[in-house]
Parts: sequence; structure tokens; C-alpha cells
Amino acid sequence: MRSLLTASALSLVMLAPAFAQTAKPAVQLVPHRAVYDLSLTRSGGSRGLDNARGRIAMDFGGNACDGYTLKYRQVTVLDSSETGSRTLDTRTATFEAGDGLSMRFKSTGAAGDGVDGDAKLRPDGSLDVRFKQPRNASFAAGGQPIFPTEHLKRLIEAGRAGQTTLSVKVYDGSDDGKKVYETLGLIGHRIEPGAGGNLEDATKQDALSSVPRWPVTISYFTEGVGDRVPVYTISFELYENGISRALKLDYGDFALKGDLQSLQVQAVTPCQR
Repeated sequence: MRSLLTASALSLVMLAPAFAQTAKPAVQLVPHRAVYDLSLTRSGGSRGLDNARGRIAMDFGGNACDGYTLKYRQVTVLDSSETGSRTLDTRTATFEAGDGLSMRFKSTGAAGDGVDGDAKLRPDGSLDVRFKQPRNASFAAGGQPIFPTEHLKRLIEAGRAGQTTLSVKVYDGSDDGKKVYETLGLIGHRIEPGAGGNLEDATKQDALSSVPRWPVTISYFTEGVGDRVPVYTISFELYENGISRALKLDYGDFALKGDLQSLQVQAVTPCQR
């Protein structure tokens, strides 16, 4: 799974003496630690899973001035009567600059393989990636991609503005680090604070008591491929402060749901500049 992360420009309203309005404040993402328990919701296709279980743990921090950090780990156990049991263990650590123009990333798989690199967006919107692992490797792409935290922020801004879709290219350094994904985000109607049934106990805290949220579904497609079947799809309810609940990860042949088991929300460190 890719970290749940993006941002777009705020609408400014012309000021008139009788109808003065102010622009909405910039999106403020809160530092938090969240743990989601994974379970199988659907299985089919060639993989024929009998069961799946696992856990996602993520630790998000930072602010718009100092940049954003994310430590993410997903462990998934897939059970099949045909192929037996296998465990997928992925760890990712990223740092994104507050202006959304650069990202450092490192990911490691169960076999110890992975990628380690630095990505930058040039003034013309093209992407330039330099790898530390594998050594002496590089990657470049056009099309004005954005990084995951920027993507998350844009989804929130789109929800605030009442938009129902968001289509952007996203680079997250996943897999071999040489892929840009075309994404289509579908954004549902705003859910008022506290509304909606079956909320996890972890969400029933002061940090979320006055925060609205939106149901979001993001489909990831291989860039430039005519077949518009997504590589995978992720659905969740996105709070205005960047916290997510009610995860669903659809990999095509099978789908997992993620129930929020624990959530620790930390104070936002104000910008010092």
C-alpha cells in the first residue's frame, strides 16, 4: 500500500464591502501514529486466497515549514490452500519538503531488497530521481507529478471546495522507484464531525470531535497504458487534518479492509518562520 498522501490551490474570493469573505486556511496536517488491523474482504482470480490478515503501522509528523516525515510498515500474511502461506513485510520511510518540491525515500521488503533515493521536481514540473540503492541509477519523468503528502493535501482542498474528482500524477518511490502513477480520486459528500455509524473507539477523541471528513477512493493506473484497469485501488474516510479511517485496499484479485485500532494524535508544531 502506498502511503495515503497530496494538495491543490485554494479558491480566493473577491472582497466586496457588503459580501466580504476570507479564504479558507491552508490545510494543516496533524502529526499522528495510527495502527490498522487488516483482514480479507474478497478473494478471487488466480491467487485463490483462503484467508489474509495483517497490520499497518504509520507514524506521520512535521509541518509545512520543516517538511513532513512518514514511517510506514505493512505486514500481510496471505494463506492459500494451493500455494501455502506467505508473509509480505514492507517498510517505508520518507521525508517531503514543506513546499512539495522534493522527497527523500527508502523502502525495504521482506527479502532485504529495496530502494533508497532522492526525488526533486524541476521548475518545468519534470521529475528527477537519483538513487543511492541501487547504486548509480537514476530516473526521470515529465507530466508534473506530485508527491504523496502533496496529494493528500490536494484531496482535502478538493473536498473543502465541494469537488468530486481529482486527477493527478503521483510519484511515491514505491516498487523499484521508477514508476509514476496516474491517479483518479473520487470524493464523496462531506461527513459532519461525529456523524456516521460504526466509528472505531480510536476516533472518539477530542482531536477529531470537530473535524469533518470525506469518503475518498483513489485508483492508481500505470502511466501511459491504454488499458484503464487500475493497478490497485484504495478507499478510506479522510479527515480534514489528514487522519484516515475505514481503509479498503483492493489489489484486483483480493481486497483487504483496515480497521483503525489505535490512534495517537500529537500537537502541531507551529512554523518558526
